[in-house]
Amino acid sequence: MMRSLTVDLKDRSYPIHIGEGLYPQLPQLLTECGIQPDRPLMLVTDTQVGPLYMDEVKGHLESAGYRVGTITVPAGESSKSLSRLEAMVEECIRFGLDRAGVVLALGGGVVGDLAGFLAASYMRGISFVQLPTTLLAHDSSVGGKVGVNHPLGKNMIGAFHQPEMVVFDVSTLRSLPEREVVSGYAEVVKHALIWDASFARWLHTNASDLLHLDPEKVGHAIYQGCQVKAAIVSQDEKESGLRAILNYGHTLGHALESAAGYGTYTHGEAVAIGMAAASMLGEELGTAQEVSGFTRELLRQFRLPVSLSGQWDEELLLEHMKRDKKARQGGYAFVLPRSIGEVQLYRDIEEQAIVRVLNRLKEGTT
Repeated sequence: MMRSLTVDLKDRSYPIHIGEGLYPQLPQLLTECGIQPDRPLMLVTDTQVGPLYMDEVKGHLESAGYRVGTITVPAGESSKSLSRLEAMVEECIRFGLDRAGVVLALGGGVVGDLAGFLAASYMRGISFVQLPTTLLAHDSSVGGKVGVNHPLGKNMIGAFHQPEMVVFDVSTLRSLPEREVVSGYAEVVKHALIWDASFARWLHTNASDLLHLDPEKVGHAIYQGCQVKAAIVSQDEKESGLRAILNYGHTLGHALESAAGYGTYTHGEAVAIGMAAASMLGEELGTAQEVSGFTRELLRQFRLPVSLSGQWDEELLLEHMKRDKKARQGGYAFVLPRSIGEVQLYRDIEEQAIVRVLNRLKEGTT
């Protein structure tokens, strides 16, 4: 069974296809969205995903008459760098990728961000297709945010560059380590908490089956999450307003990733702690009541962290949070809950309130 939906961006709208065993259908799906076999393809993957799926995907494409080059980058957040991007550009030039070429991103969020930015910048922009292989990437593969990291901040260098199509073969999830499966559910939970209280309750009820990758329930969860993302992106493509709510949990989450060094926390783990913090901060500031208990319980159902362990430099975390892309003039900006299923961006948050929440997170207290 294949579920499909559309990100509605007028003449730049594109489909999202979700289902099991979709790679054999990839040539047909490409031609349906206007990518014919006379256009060269560059398949980008990483050292974890490549050995599992690259030959299969490449084989299906070449059998249909496509000319396919490949680039394999080291797995992990450290590959999202300008030096890695420069090396990829060189490989594209040597392969002969031209302006009719298409980049295919086969992997998780890192590969999608990196390959998408390659497509956005190569020859001033060429087409690309997202082939996500992780739960986390159901979020990052939709919406056109692409980019690389800087040592002083995550995703500080990037662009908005929408894909031509997203094809999510959920059978790839079975090859993920348990930690990556758990991590991926953070963004699924996020979509429910910001938009759909009934979906949040459904996730709470079905957490065990989802962690065991029940195919029907996983397909439903990804479809619902993608629906939320598509609805928001369709209304606000370039984050001039509404789209900022998709950063729920990310102000502290990105600060944790940057301060700890990329790779210490998975993105999902950091965002989970960030959502727990945002729910507590919302209660501290009175934007919402009785949300942190449900939020933290839902995250725990998915075995996600809701507190800080170890020693943390509070000043360093605050410094990174001030660099958040939502911030203005050095103040603190957070997406905070109003209720389960509704959030809002707030600026100029009082530093002492943030410090109180950080202390509660360190102590593991409510």
